[in-house]
Amino acid sequence: MANKELIFQIKNLQMWFPIRKGMMRRTTGHVKAVDDVSLDIYKGETLGIVGESGCGKSTLGKTIMMLNTPTGGQVLFNYEGQFKDITKFTSQELFQFRKKVQMVFQDPYSALNPLKKIYTAFEEPLKVHGINTKEEREKIMEDVLRMVNIQPDYLLRYPHEFSGGQRQRLCIARALEVRPEVLICDEPVSALDVSIQAQVLNLMKKIQKDLGLTYLFIAHDLSVVQYMSNRIVVMYLGKIVEIADSRALYDEPLHPYTRALLSAIPVPQIHQEKKRIVLPGEVPSPIRKPTGCALHPRCPHCTEKCKQVDPVLTRYKDGEHLVACHLYAKEG
Repeated sequence: MANKELIFQIKNLQMWFPIRKGMMRRTTGHVKAVDDVSLDIYKGETLGIVGESGCGKSTLGKTIMMLNTPTGGQVLFNYEGQFKDITKFTSQELFQFRKKVQMVFQDPYSALNPLKKIYTAFEEPLKVHGINTKEEREKIMEDVLRMVNIQPDYLLRYPHEFSGGQRQRLCIARALEVRPEVLICDEPVSALDVSIQAQVLNLMKKIQKDLGLTYLFIAHDLSVVQYMSNRIVVMYLGKIVEIADSRALYDEPLHPYTRALLSAIPVPQIHQEKKRIVLPGEVPSPIRKPTGCALHPRCPHCTEKCKQVDPVLTRYKDGEHLVACHLYAKEG
């Protein structure tokens, strides 16, 4: 990715949620949802983020979008070659930032107000962002609806009159109204039927190609992530454990946790047996993480070093494949 232009540089990002107890609501601990994450995102790519429920992937997306105020670290965004730390932005600067980065949420049912027509849901963001004439607003609304294969006259309907797939396409269209550079997609197809998922994913690929968008694609479905992504980030307990090109990750997973995840993907041939890698025990609490590598209580390759020293992301064979595991420390 050396010849590609960076759009996001995320450095040592932390999102800790305080645990408060007692009448004085004193802070007694933290839920470390995102813990020291550093990541580069390139223009025009789809970066997939995968992991078990509770690993911090959705919190990471919301923190990059500044829906959560981070506990620490930097989120640098490329403004025409100049990187600015959005964690230090004023409310007005964040307002302008929203034009460049938009989000598509998991549940299309709750993302649209059931009491308002689609026209109102689409018109309000345009009014807020300074599109003052009704004719111009309606032209933009019609354009984005055609991008997602929905007739403009559907604007006069209510959300309950649409299917789940149509609602998600409406949410994508609404995010495109301000012509963003980046779409953060948080489980955008997990609430849809499998046949509808394919339609929405193909539509998203076409829109990305037509508009030159960058996607941050968060999902737990590994097959969907493989189909959509150029690179994939694997998270476990708030940390990144592996980053690789999509094909490289699926052909040669390195981290024991990644191998276990990929072994859970079902195969289409019902008579073909697939060896599952089942990690023993439960995912530790993000409140009290294990010392050293967070996976060590469940890892079949655990050593004494794993129990004491937290591994850092290391380049595997000097390539673009990065892994945080002591098994590959000598090869980084």
